[in-house]
Amino acid sequence: MTGEQPMAPLCMPERLFAELAAGGGSAQAVAFLERGERARRLLLLRTLLDRIEQLPTPLTPPDAAWRALKQAAQRAPEAVDRLLLAPATGGWMAHVLRRLHGTASGPPLWAEAGHLCALAVSASLGAGTVTDLAVPLTDGGLSLPGLGLARLPDAAAGLTVGRARTRRGVLNLSGPGRDGTRASLTIRPATTPVGEPVILPEPGAGGRGVCWLPLRTLTLHSPTGPVAIPLDDLDPYRDLDDPLPPARLDDAEAGEWQRLFQEACALLAAPGGAGPGRLDPAAVRAVVPWGRTAAVPPAPPAVRVSASSGDAYGAMVIARPATALPLAETLVHEFQHSKLAALLHLFPLLDDDREERYYAPWRSDPRHLTGLLHGAYAFTGVAGFWRDRLAGAREDRAAEEAGYHFALRRLQSRLVVRTLLATGRLTAEGRALVSGLAGTLDGWLRESVPPAALTRARTAAALHRTEWRLRNVAPSDPSAPAGLRFRSDRGFWPDLRTHAFATRPTTPRTADEHLAAGDPAIALDRYADALADDPAEPHALAGWIVARAALAPGRATRRELARPELSHPRPGG
Repeated sequence: MTGEQPMAPLCMPERLFAELAAGGGSAQAVAFLERGERARRLLLLRTLLDRIEQLPTPLTPPDAAWRALKQAAQRAPEAVDRLLLAPATGGWMAHVLRRLHGTASGPPLWAEAGHLCALAVSASLGAGTVTDLAVPLTDGGLSLPGLGLARLPDAAAGLTVGRARTRRGVLNLSGPGRDGTRASLTIRPATTPVGEPVILPEPGAGGRGVCWLPLRTLTLHSPTGPVAIPLDDLDPYRDLDDPLPPARLDDAEAGEWQRLFQEACALLAAPGGAGPGRLDPAAVRAVVPWGRTAAVPPAPPAVRVSASSGDAYGAMVIARPATALPLAETLVHEFQHSKLAALLHLFPLLDDDREERYYAPWRSDPRHLTGLLHGAYAFTGVAGFWRDRLAGAREDRAAEEAGYHFALRRLQSRLVVRTLLATGRLTAEGRALVSGLAGTLDGWLRESVPPAALTRARTAAALHRTEWRLRNVAPSDPSAPAGLRFRSDRGFWPDLRTHAFATRPTTPRTADEHLAAGDPAIALDRYADALADDPAEPHALAGWIVARAALAPGRATRRELARPELSHPRPGG
């Protein structure tokens, strides 16, 4: 964390850039990205310290908190470096800088800026140094980055100022109590692996609740020994933007995370190099559970929500699924976003006007170019993940499912890569990156996939694009200048087909199921029945157009697929 020392310029070797441009990346390439993130983080920290230096605060001033951090770094440089480079620390820096620019909101600014004091306390505890700092408390709680949450017994409610004293790894925390009393707590904070019992201090006479909530960690057994990855349900800056309160998982839910994470890591451990879709789970810096704190009710079979942020390299917010396969896919997907975000911090890859006007096959809405680039990079990795599953499939059903996802994502990603290359808005580095993705995808397009899975993938891709245009694009004169004109009433719509087409239905009933089963004639009749009541209903109309094109391929149906918003079908005719 020696921010005052001059840093050597970063110059990425061409070999490492080529690995990343192809959608993959060796351990050396990922390590280089982390070096870049470290340099960026230190620059942001210096900017933040300059901006909050004169901020009025009832807490320990920023320069004194910074001195405490530096003192800890002199004794334990690697530990303090990990703390400053942790995803939640990056989230905090970015959020406070947005606050200073007036583009974000939150609690009083002095309290958010004062999180620097909490960082200094955590650093001091890890290094065993002595500190005495005034810190922000929320309902008597002090978030200790990288360690957990200390909570005073019988504390005053709301935002208050407490005192944190550290010595040889022991924390004495004090602050306002109820009814004007003074509350205090003495603990030795430490993280704990999921499933390990936690010995808690007594809350004290009349105390309520738990005094110490340790940061849980997921255990990964790597060739070099166990690796602890935070399962962060406590840090206020663990999410993607605004601070949020802790959402502690119960023991059963935390145990399910550990079980699924181990199984997902086993899936990702297949040998074969560092190509797209390969991930060393030890590179993940934090997993943030979303939406669930208990194992009941049962988790859904697929990942419903996942997200990541360029401000928090290596972290991913995930809604836990019921099985390991979708979790493994999501780990790959979100880490691809982290890699690309780190590349964007090193190179200007495109000149983006941020106008949302492009088709993205994995979205319901139009996207800007940066969103297209992120999607193409992430889903190239996802395609590679399913390519590996296809190669290792031992059963026909598993090969069908893996082949479908591989074929679908390689096709969709190649379409977006073509769009990016055609815009003329890529920089030299951006064109090299996207050309690398194109080379990977073009090679994959020549690889064999089970025929039925390939047909379903092509059908699902056509259905999504057709319905997207019907819902988003306003009809216009074909002779008008190029460019889409969007409907004023467009909005979110659920993609019901992408995952539904992954397996062939054995007893099809609905129009979609008949189309997925390879019966476009029956599907066409069923879609026509649905359109009799509402001829413009986009889901049924998209199905009707695609089923008709499957039955009567030719110039007319190709035109209809290309510009479905211009269609005026007569399904009953």
